[in-house]
Amino acid sequence: MTLISEHSETDTRERILVVAERLFRQLGYQKTTVADIAKELRMSPANVYRFFESKKAIHEGVARGLMGEVEIEAQRIAQMPGPASVRLRDLMTTIHRMNSERYVGDSKLHEMVEIAMQEDWHVCVAHMELVTGTIGEVIAQGVASGEFEVKDLQTASLCACTAMMRFFHPQMIAQCATKPGPTIDEMIDFVIAGLSPRVRAN
Repeated sequence: MTLISEHSETDTRERILVVAERLFRQLGYQKTTVADIAKELRMSPANVYRFFESKKAIHEGVARGLMGEVEIEAQRIAQMPGPASVRLRDLMTTIHRMNSERYVGDSKLHEMVEIAMQEDWHVCVAHMELVTGTIGEVIAQGVASGEFEVKDLQTASLCACTAMMRFFHPQMIAQCATKPGPTIDEMIDFVIAGLSPRVRAN
């Protein structure tokens, strides 16, 4: 009986998040109310509040799901075989593409992410930590194979991630789209060059 109840509650939470994301995309986060979400689900707002204590908590759940998709794909690439430099390029390009598709091309979702960034929700912080950690995994594999040479793995991971912020951060992707600067491939070339072993003079 407990298992059935737990599954039912999980399913209801997922349904609320699916409907909330759809309404956020259609109406925008600010214009969507808990009552709107409840109406779509044919339940009372009080019932929605049984699963999420506030609209912010629903928003956080939607953001967590969207960021989770990016994290899963990044980790999949990190675990693939092949040269670390190739996987690092693929990983960075994929994060940029997915964030551009999700947030920059969709003004309503972009609004949602802006609010999340401004309020510095822990999901955003956790997401950046996981992305940095995944980049670190690939750099560590490159060090082990001799492709890369770094003194401090954590610093190298943070530097690589920071260098790509223009291409990772949804707001910066949008703001820098028409500004002069390196292409994503040029920036990745720069990062990989910084990680590569130095040629030592005899």
